[in-house]
Amino acid sequence: MTIRLIVIIFIINENNIFIFDKKSQITLDEKTSIGNALKKIRELKGFHLQEVADKTSINYTSLSRIETGKRLPTKPQVQSLAEFYSYSENELIRQLISDKIIYEVQNEDLGLEGFHLAEQKLKYGLNFFNDYKNQDKFQLQNRRYIGNKAKLTDWIMEIIESESKGNGIFIDIFSGTSIVAKSAMKKYKTVILNDILSSNNITYQAFYSTLKWNSNKIVELANDYNTLNSKSIRENYFSKNFGGKFYEKEISKQIGYIRQDIEKKKKNNELNSREYAILLTSLIYTIDRLANTVGHFDAYIKKPITKRPLNFKLIQTSDFKGAKIYQEDANKLARNIKGDIAYIDPPYNSRQYSRFYHIYENLIQWKKPKLYGVALKPEPENMSKYCTVQAKNTFKDLVENLDVKYLAVSYNNTYKSKSKSSKNKITIEEIIEILNNVGPTKKFEQSYTYFNSGKTNFNDHKEFLFLTKKYDK
Repeated sequence: MTIRLIVIIFIINENNIFIFDKKSQITLDEKTSIGNALKKIRELKGFHLQEVADKTSINYTSLSRIETGKRLPTKPQVQSLAEFYSYSENELIRQLISDKIIYEVQNEDLGLEGFHLAEQKLKYGLNFFNDYKNQDKFQLQNRRYIGNKAKLTDWIMEIIESESKGNGIFIDIFSGTSIVAKSAMKKYKTVILNDILSSNNITYQAFYSTLKWNSNKIVELANDYNTLNSKSIRENYFSKNFGGKFYEKEISKQIGYIRQDIEKKKKNNELNSREYAILLTSLIYTIDRLANTVGHFDAYIKKPITKRPLNFKLIQTSDFKGAKIYQEDANKLARNIKGDIAYIDPPYNSRQYSRFYHIYENLIQWKKPKLYGVALKPEPENMSKYCTVQAKNTFKDLVENLDVKYLAVSYNNTYKSKSKSSKNKITIEEIIEILNNVGPTKKFEQSYTYFNSGKTNFNDHKEFLFLTKKYDK
């Protein structure tokens, strides 16, 4: 028989009782405040206050005020301390919540009555603060993106519906923000979305995946991210590289902290893949308007950055059940899918989207690569042939190998642009010739004011839509 010795220490301090089991951990009774609990845990673990401050994202003054009861810690601070002390996060959060309740009701004349009423409301499932449905949320179109078809979607879909037959499978093979694909979901039973960029693919997983997710959990995390104090957050990969350039310094620390926290929770199986995607997509949408840029990340504005708060807001997910999501080279994917119609809107000029949106790619992949140049870009990846001299032959290969009844091709007249980088790699004459070789083609055109992120002066901008009925094989 083996006899195991368990040492238990009882510490009695005024009205608080702490039990310290060296095999496990301290346990707390119902009379313990969160500040007192954190102080005793620190002391029993043998840490000085400055040592804790040095090794966590919480500064010395904040820690001191928390332990003396002069302020309540935030949930992220409690989580950070629980991890550092190797102590139960759930137990400390339970203590924090109880203290928050007391703080709110103790000085109210009807505080106790209000508390009991809240208990009754909770029993009936009434929830104000974790209600996803009633929150202000980002819509799909609330994001800046070069070539975004938000203003043209109705026009595009009207032509497609009038000039083609079938409502089975719609293929959006260069989905981008997926604004056209979303519109197609109103008519088609199945919509195939594809984009080579990780930052676009994650948004499809967030908006259109059918995996069930816990809205209360996600809202609570969003609330936590909105309580972050940047002054208590340490420098991190994101802030060291992009702070003071693409984003205001304090904001960049928050972005890096949130991204790392999301990753940690995914690795700890606290988030499923849909929840993970929703939080990451919400982060992209949240920081989009805070970026010190003209709409992309090829460069940042060389002026002092206006400090604005980071208001972490969630996205409005879709109820569509027929989405099929891919992240592949379009020409390779074309050989393995079939449908009624394929919508084609590739990049036509020399601007590589993987380079324009390298910060979002970096943020989503979270590989923390070495960065180069003034724009702080990683080594090139996912470079499109449509932005090179190979564009014509690549486009020809695509339309020939897509197994569909109809092709709908978007094109614009920036091939006339004086800007070298804005000039299309395929002329309109080449587009028409290639499409006519696979089937009779109609041309439609629409004038509109395009998004210009640079200094390119281009008047009389037009968007073309080519509708091709493919020959039977």
